[in-house]
Amino acid sequence: MTTRRSFLHQATLLAGSLAVTAPAIAAKPKANKLCFFTKHLQGLPFDDIAALAVEMGVDGVESPIRPKGHIEPEQVEVELPKYMEALKKQNLEMTILTSGINEVSKEQHTEAVLRTAAKLGVKRFRMLYYKYDLKKPIWPQLQEVKPRLKDLIQLCQEIGIQPIFQNHSGKDYFGAPIWDIYSLMQEYTPAQFSFCYDIYHATVEGGSQWPLSAALTADHCGAVYFKDFKWEGRKAEGCPLGQGQVDPAFAKMLTQRGYAGPVSLHVEYLKGDVKDPAVMKEFREAHVRDLKVLKEWMDWA
Repeated sequence: MTTRRSFLHQATLLAGSLAVTAPAIAAKPKANKLCFFTKHLQGLPFDDIAALAVEMGVDGVESPIRPKGHIEPEQVEVELPKYMEALKKQNLEMTILTSGINEVSKEQHTEAVLRTAAKLGVKRFRMLYYKYDLKKPIWPQLQEVKPRLKDLIQLCQEIGIQPIFQNHSGKDYFGAPIWDIYSLMQEYTPAQFSFCYDIYHATVEGGSQWPLSAALTADHCGAVYFKDFKWEGRKAEGCPLGQGQVDPAFAKMLTQRGYAGPVSLHVEYLKGDVKDPAVMKEFREAHVRDLKVLKEWMDWA
């Protein structure tokens, strides 16, 4: 005789077995342009960098076109077309150009770099940071940046390229506390000026309050950076994604709010001579490992 209690018990067991055997929910197609920062590949020919990007399965690259980068600013008009051609041959883009530019000046070769990049199809560039002088009052220094920033943004609108600003951690970096640069952004639309929100540096500076800064900057988020770190005493040291302090909940926050902008994977913890086969083998393995973690966090197919 089946009692109500035994019926409920059997129903519970059945529900549990269905939960175990039911197929997993399919991951979503990637809605974001995915790139990776190529700083650790400096010294490789452009074609080799492009080939590695194809091997990774990304849509493009974020590359340092700045002093001591892949291309020096004074060489950009000659060398950047060569780099872009190598990417184009592999159906890749330069998703983000990392620059040494934070003002309009001859010293930074601002117009040459940005006009050349825009003509070649680059849509956005990461700005050079500003720094505070801790011996002077902070708020006036923030106001002093405004005219330099205004001139740069006006030039970028004329050219057709978007400036984005990375939040760095550190005692004297503009953007480390987030609110300072965000307060300046309020004078501009997201298309005119936005963050490249770096969860590594936001976690170093804010600890468990990173959801507040991520929410604050959501309306001016032009790109996001994924990288990880561990504390070595008082110093943050880069490490493989998923092995440090960065919370995977950041990825969930992005997907929940429908973030559709570029995502850049940074593997700056990688060191060594890229021309050494053993080093390159290590780099390739790191690319695969970190990209796998990122896809799991973002729930990408």
